Amino acid sequence: MPECVIIGGGPAGFSAAVALRSRNKQAAVYTGGQSALAKAARIDNFAGAPATGGQALLDAFRSHAIRSGADVADARIANILPSGGTFLINAGGDIIEASCVILAVGAAKGAVLPGEDELLGRGVSYCATCDGMLFRGKRCVVTGPAADAAAEANFLASLGASVTFVSPRQPSVLDSAVHYLSGAVKSIIGGGYVTGVSLSTGEMIPCEGVFLLRDAIAPEKLVPGLTLSKGYIEVDRQMATNIPGIYAAGDCTGAPLQVAKAVGEGHIAGLSAAAYLDSLG
Repeated sequence: MPECVIIGGGPAGFSAAVALRSRNKQAAVYTGGQSALAKAARIDNFAGAPATGGQALLDAFRSHAIRSGADVADARIANILPSGGTFLINAGGDIIEASCVILAVGAAKGAVLPGEDELLGRGVSYCATCDGMLFRGKRCVVTGPAADAAAEANFLASLGASVTFVSPRQPSVLDSAVHYLSGAVKSIIGGGYVTGVSLSTGEMIPCEGVFLLRDAIAPEKLVPGLTLSKGYIEVDRQMATNIPGIYAAGDCTGAPLQVAKAVGEGHIAGLSAAAYLDSLG
């Protein structure tokens, strides 16, 4: 069991992992979707590394975390539940237990779809590898800009679900078993459970499951009871949230959305998490 699980493979998450390892604590980083940093062609405002590409900087952060002894996995996190002094983390369908958690999930983008909140857990999911087995033999719609969205759709089809992938462009890696539709999901339909989705084309697709694959999951959907302010996680100077044992760092805590701020907050969160672990005895 890792002592601390870090959700997010960006500068804040990897910085937190290095700080934890410097205090000889076990740290596991779950990267999930692609970090926004990877899309930056050139960064000039990170001290000591001028004119560096975002992907190159991200690779350096990841390599440093691994060299320090942190475990890194590319699993998508579905939810985090407090459980008697520890936390249960659903990582790609595997349940991981940890004594504390650091949220470095980035800034969640994209408006909540009509019907999404009401039907979450009743046909709406954010992770096919986590919840896919529940939809074997059922009709499912997969949509979203995450880099692994097509792979998630393929996985869902491999389980025996009837899958429709909705996107403005058809991914080249989409399996032939997955039906592709050009467009965008505008709303999710259902009473107690999902019964379909409406598209930007005006079409309605009947289905029992909707998988929304975004690069960053809204933090309040990961952790029930987490306090937010204007859509960002509220933290104190030690990067502690309102839930004991859960810390947050980086873009998910608010502006400025800069690499330097993310690295600094990640370092503080890692040290604070290490002190919290020491306090547990």
